[in-house]
Amino acid sequence: MRIAVAGSIATDHLFTFDGRFVDVLLPDQLGNLSLSFLASDLQVRRGGTGANIAFGMGMLGARPVLVGAVGRDAGDYLSWLERHGVDVSAVRVSELLATARFTCTTDRDQSQLATFYPGAMVEAAQLDLGDVHGQAALDLVVVAPDDPTAMQRHTAWCRERGLPFAADPSQQLSFMDGDAIRSLVEGAAYLFTNEYEAGLVREKTGWTADDVLGLVGTRVTTHGARGVVVERKGEDAVRVPVVPARTVADPTGVGDAFRAGFLTATGWGLDLERACQVGALLATHVVETVGTQEYSFTASSFAARLAEAYGDDAAAEVEPHLAG
Repeated sequence: MRIAVAGSIATDHLFTFDGRFVDVLLPDQLGNLSLSFLASDLQVRRGGTGANIAFGMGMLGARPVLVGAVGRDAGDYLSWLERHGVDVSAVRVSELLATARFTCTTDRDQSQLATFYPGAMVEAAQLDLGDVHGQAALDLVVVAPDDPTAMQRHTAWCRERGLPFAADPSQQLSFMDGDAIRSLVEGAAYLFTNEYEAGLVREKTGWTADDVLGLVGTRVTTHGARGVVVERKGEDAVRVPVVPARTVADPTGVGDAFRAGFLTATGWGLDLERACQVGALLATHVVETVGTQEYSFTASSFAARLAEAYGDDAAAEVEPHLAG
């Protein structure tokens, strides 16, 4: 199954400030604000929703095609993705703009000051899925958070050609109006949201939960520590619990990993419950590491944890695909 993942590719620069922002902010001087903070730590991490999903699929042995835009500063990042099973031939390299970057400083109270620079991401709208499809036929396109114009263009391209697509608007829902959301969701083979985002879809579109089920093939809603619920119109919901983490390091990127595991497993031909289990275990690997693409595993260790969490039958069905 050939899957294209269209979404953001970015780097995260995460600073730690040992003090408290509130101790240096003067309320009567906010109109003349000029501050700097001495950071005690800096973590530079690979990120971007599209890249995170593609990385997770590559770790499971798939060969996803990543569709997005970066700057010329992303050479090492693209090489990293290639080494981990991602086809980056469809990634556009901007001649003028740097790769999208998220810069965040976190203080002792876990308060944050952050800036996001979209950079080359704005050129994602110039990418043509037809070029990717022409090289080898696509079976599914994942439309993940990216430049909004690019998301609309990719979705329209899939809908016009009857090509299945997965709608994953995620954090972009906060900035979109009802019409934009409707155009991204209607006709999707899969709709991915968390519980809060599901509420945003209802509120901004005016759709009921039943309306959504009538407009998409499969609705996948993650509920944090309470697991995931998968719904199809006229069928009983599938509910799958999370895999307990051995340690909790950083939850960033958990949803991306779940999507990677779920979609890879459906590509293997597994049913919805098994797909959710694969996604949940991949998500737990992210929770246990700092960084969205820093986890690793072997086929045998992955199968062993599946058996521990979901039983021997689950491991027996999944392990042959991992070995392959």
